[in-house]
Amino acid sequence: MKINTRSQPSKTSIDRWLLRLIMHHAGNPRVTLRLWTGEEFSTSEGEAVACIEFRQRRAIFELIASSSVGFGECYSKGLIEIHGNFLALANEIVTAHTRQRDRGYLWHKFRSLRASVRANSLIRSRHNVHHHYDLGNDFYKLWLDERLLYTCAYYENTGATLAEAQVAKMDHVCRKLCLEPGQTVIEAGCGWGSLALHMAEHYGVSVKAYNNSREQVTFARQQAVRKGLDDRVEFVLDDYRTIDQHCDVFVSVGMLEHVGLRNFRTLGDIIQRSLKPDGLALIHSIGRSHPRPSDRWITKHIFPGGHIPSLGEMATVFEPHKFSVLDVENLRLHYARTCADWLENFEAVSEQVSEMYSEEFVRTWRLYLAGASAGFQSGTLQLYQVLFAPHGNNEVPWTRRYQYQSRPEKQ
Repeated sequence: MKINTRSQPSKTSIDRWLLRLIMHHAGNPRVTLRLWTGEEFSTSEGEAVACIEFRQRRAIFELIASSSVGFGECYSKGLIEIHGNFLALANEIVTAHTRQRDRGYLWHKFRSLRASVRANSLIRSRHNVHHHYDLGNDFYKLWLDERLLYTCAYYENTGATLAEAQVAKMDHVCRKLCLEPGQTVIEAGCGWGSLALHMAEHYGVSVKAYNNSREQVTFARQQAVRKGLDDRVEFVLDDYRTIDQHCDVFVSVGMLEHVGLRNFRTLGDIIQRSLKPDGLALIHSIGRSHPRPSDRWITKHIFPGGHIPSLGEMATVFEPHKFSVLDVENLRLHYARTCADWLENFEAVSEQVSEMYSEEFVRTWRLYLAGASAGFQSGTLQLYQVLFAPHGNNEVPWTRRYQYQSRPEKQ
């Protein structure tokens, strides 16, 4: 019997239908899609910002299984290629997807709580830090600023360079904390030590800084000796949960995202027992406008164990100890630009990075940096600086004017 094949859909037509369905669920971003056959088509109105090429049929089914993990892994492995402005594409996709996937507050809050069940133990925290921050100082030196600051910069004017904006960020934090010569500071999660050294050098304080990354702490100790600040700055290779000193000031920049929601109360306990009654504290963290779990591709390939909190979730640090929240500032757009600057620097050295690691590594980090910038640009991600004080501390500023004064001379 002869079968009539005209009524049967071809594989290509099924592929197009599946991709249209995928793009619909992604919010129909303004992109052109290209199949491995060379055929191109669009699923949205308006001029496309870039073209997504599917080099193998397998990539379609990877996206169906998991849109985030599937897209990320297929791009990293070369099954998907991007033609056009990569950052513009990331902005378009993240904006469209965020708009499409907004299911309301309670659904996201439930998923966020469910994702936080697994706590970051001391051993797991050290492993998570090693996964990302111990890739090698030489790698980060290629594309960060000369001080190796790996947190949101503060662009006081549009013409500021990345390096200038990072110094401005440190001063902005120091002014908020009203640092004075002779004070003692505890820093939880110190990166390569730039903020601790800056506080000691320009504000005359003594700092004890904690970090789980061996490579970062080794570099920070070397910088302290080189600057002649090792008598005022001590870098401790250990977890923040081992802090057992008292201080005038407690600061944490870019660590809360790695703590894990179940450990927020523990961090608050540590701050409460460390901070003097008339002290000040600041937490600088990536955040969200409402609770939701972290992106699965990010937690799998970039930041294992991470959780990006909403302000309500961050309150778990403050409320049990009746801390007075004095100031909350959102630097979201500053971080969008910071990540874009990092991406530009990274692209300039991508060949060197490929030689150090692999092309797959380069593509993974390109996607991470572009996606992060897009997350902040779209409002999917926030950047909170929260200034707070012990309950009943009346030795606090009455206005915000002091936050914008000039930096003092070296102490």
